[in-house]
Amino acid sequence: MEKLYPDSEVELTPFTAKHYDKLLNVATLGFYRGFIRRAIAAMQIGPDDQILDMGCGTGRNACLMYKYLKTGKVTGLDISEIMEKQFIRKCVGPKGAEFSRQRIDIPFDLDRKFDRVFISFVLHGFPHEIRGIVINNAAGHLKENGVFHILDYAEFDLEAAPAYARIPFKKIECPYAFDYIEKEWKEILKKSGFREFEEQYFMKGYVRLLSARL
Repeated sequence: MEKLYPDSEVELTPFTAKHYDKLLNVATLGFYRGFIRRAIAAMQIGPDDQILDMGCGTGRNACLMYKYLKTGKVTGLDISEIMEKQFIRKCVGPKGAEFSRQRIDIPFDLDRKFDRVFISFVLHGFPHEIRGIVINNAAGHLKENGVFHILDYAEFDLEAAPAYARIPFKKIECPYAFDYIEKEWKEILKKSGFREFEEQYFMKGYVRLLSARL
């Protein structure tokens, strides 16, 4: 299938999608397991929360969220059939999660509201004008006082970063990511009605969980 965004790494090849979790573990030397657990713990999920996971992938993150839920539920959105099968196997049967094949880069309406919307390492892979659509989709699906959690790169000066951060970033990241780290994301989110920001930093400050209340 032809990529909509040729310069992006968001649209995965079938091989990468099928082996995504294993490849991510290898690429991060196993650090991703502990990091994602800490990041999801920092979200302070409530037992009754209804959570929308945009670009949910294999369901790995959704399953971790279920640790904090009792009556709450996770709804995952993704466009990949391969990811859908993995998500259903991991989360729909054992956890009772929901999945919907849905693009997040076009306006959509699920006809329901959520307490939290979560997106992990997806937003940086879109052109900036498309990011605005994704943010508006998140805002449109949040309840009053709901929280949008963006787990992605922090804002930083790439050229001033040490070699251990600068060189891998330049080697593996798509052009859109270079633009992403230069943006003032709290100011951008304010334009869509978000407020009361909280930040948690990981990976020596180069990754951030930015939480914004609507």
